[in-house]
Amino acid sequence: MTPGKPPATPGFGLSLKGRALRCLAQREHSRSELERKLAAHAESPEQLAQVLDDLQAKDFISEARVVESVINRRAARFGAARIRHELQGKGLAPEAVAEAVSSLKASEVERAREVWRRKFGEPAADAAARGKQMRFLAARGFGAEAIRRVVSQAEDD
Repeated sequence: MTPGKPPATPGFGLSLKGRALRCLAQREHSRSELERKLAAHAESPEQLAQVLDDLQAKDFISEARVVESVINRRAARFGAARIRHELQGKGLAPEAVAEAVSSLKASEVERAREVWRRKFGEPAADAAARGKQMRFLAARGFGAEAIRRVVSQAEDD
C-alpha cells in the first residue's frame, strides 16, 4: 500500500457491467440473480436492464447454462425436489425447471442409492436406524418412492 492511498476494496469503483462480469466469472448466474445482486449498485433500474440486456445479447447470461451448471454440481448429492427448489430460487423459467427435473427423475433411485451407500453403507439394524436413513435421504430432496426402494433393497441384500 502506498502512502496516502486508501486500501483497495474488492469491487470498489467497478462499473455495473464489471460487477456483473465478476459475478459471471465465478459461476453461472441467471438474469434475476444478477438483478438482485446488482440492484444496489445501479443508478436506475433502466441502467441495470440495459447492462443485463447487453450481456444476454452477447450470451454471457444463459438460462440453459445455469440449469446445466446446477445439475452438474448437485445431481450426484441431491434429489430432484431439492434441485427443483434451487432452480426456482434462481428465478428460472418454470418450463426450464420442469424439463431439468424430469430428466433427473429417471436416475433418482440410482443417485439415492449412491448417496445412501456413501453415508451408511450397510442396512439399518432397527426401525430407528431405518427412519434415520430415510430422513437423511428425504432431507437431500429424494422422493418417497426412491427412498423406500433404496432402503428396502439394502435390507434385502
